[in-house]
Amino acid sequence: MARRQPTLVEVAQHARVSLATASRVLNGSNRRVGEELRNRVVVAATELGYLVNASAQALARSASPVVGLLVHDIADPYFSSIAAGVSRVAEDRGLVVVLGVTGREAHRELSLLSTLRAHRARAVVLAGSRTTESLHTERLSTEMVAFMEQGGRVACISQDRLPVHTVVPANKDGARALASRLAELGHRRFGVLAGPADLVSAVDRTTGFLEGLANRDDPLPEPVLVHGAFTRDGGYQSTREMLARDSGITCLFAVNDVMATGAMAAIRDQGLRVPSDLSVAGFDDIPTLRDLVPSLSTVRLPLEQMGEQAARLAFGDQPIRGTRTVRTRAEVVLRQSTAPPPR
Repeated sequence: MARRQPTLVEVAQHARVSLATASRVLNGSNRRVGEELRNRVVVAATELGYLVNASAQALARSASPVVGLLVHDIADPYFSSIAAGVSRVAEDRGLVVVLGVTGREAHRELSLLSTLRAHRARAVVLAGSRTTESLHTERLSTEMVAFMEQGGRVACISQDRLPVHTVVPANKDGARALASRLAELGHRRFGVLAGPADLVSAVDRTTGFLEGLANRDDPLPEPVLVHGAFTRDGGYQSTREMLARDSGITCLFAVNDVMATGAMAAIRDQGLRVPSDLSVAGFDDIPTLRDLVPSLSTVRLPLEQMGEQAARLAFGDQPIRGTRTVRTRAEVVLRQSTAPPPR
């Protein structure tokens, strides 16, 4: 049978002090308590085996060691890499990270942020692309403002669309540079696995890629676009659909690396080879896919550094006047999955 935990009232009685005094000592209130009374309360709590109430402690101090990290999908290496950076900064500061997974559901994102506010979390890092739906953006902005008015801090890794500190990935610039490099290999007919039409990062990467093909001395034809889920299976299904069109493409760009792995699987299942029959490139350079065979050409984002930057903005001890935007750089990395088109 589980042992009953002693209450704060019992500690106060055992130490022969008032309940308020016991609370100030054990819950870390900023109000000072004399050394003799403090010692009596600490000894009583130890003798009774009293466990400090972390929530009450946070209320008394108007602060909490808990910080939130909200991501779309922790199984996606993009988010796990960002989480590693956030966790490293939190650990250095003695903070505890609470992870929330939104599943790219707007109501879940709002609910998790509201819960963290109710528990007086010190700060929140929200990682993930914004939706094109303006109503959700407005609701999320309102919830973030309420969180900050309560004393919390918020930072995002996404597009600069919310009234908080933001680390902005170089989605358009990276995709634009990749398109140029792939065209330099000799490719003229491209396919794009464009991801969800309402996901801003997918739209930005698609737009950047199209601009990279169009803004040339010899503008190239618009690529074939297929929209699908931002997942491995989404990449697989979108590639099957694209190959069924018999569009004559020689190079396929997937707007994230996870979709690119699904694309390569679909190409193999069709009896084709990468890159001799069809080149494939992705975006992100997630660590777990660097050993893929053939190795994947992609656009590298500094994912762990992005997590660290957002964490420093959110967990910083000094207030920052206004909101700050940090823009990252992207680097094109060509590997074995892309080659000049077959003649």
